[in-house]
Amino acid sequence: MSTHDNPPVHSHEHGHDHGRDHGHGHHAHDNHGGAAHGTRKGYWTGFILSVLLTAPAFALVMTGVIADARITAGIVTALAAVQIVVHMVYFLHMNSKSENGWTLLALIFTVIIVVIAIAGSLWVMYNMNVNMMPGMHMEMTSGGM
Repeated sequence: MSTHDNPPVHSHEHGHDHGRDHGHGHHAHDNHGGAAHGTRKGYWTGFILSVLLTAPAFALVMTGVIADARITAGIVTALAAVQIVVHMVYFLHMNSKSENGWTLLALIFTVIIVVIAIAGSLWVMYNMNVNMMPGMHMEMTSGGM
């Protein structure tokens, strides 16, 4: 019996088995961790909402319809926060189902860290201003230098 009588056997000798899927076949591409795919209607809805949130903010700033800049800034900030949510839902498809909830958890963690960093920075800068330069405040209120 020669070696040519037996057909070559392909097994795990060369590192993989051709008869198995190994998790990267056609079926693996169908599972996206529960993330919703965007539809044309969803993208148009997100675009229209974005325009509807941007136009009033732009108009408020450019026309100066509200005299108090703090109120204008508050309204623009609120519209910006809503627009962030619109972008996350309609364009980034972030919800509690995508990636089995990990994207939402990562977002919450990021928001917490950013809030802590901003609040801490503002607190430190305020206290440094009050405690390190006490004479400057008195000179500025009295009109002297």
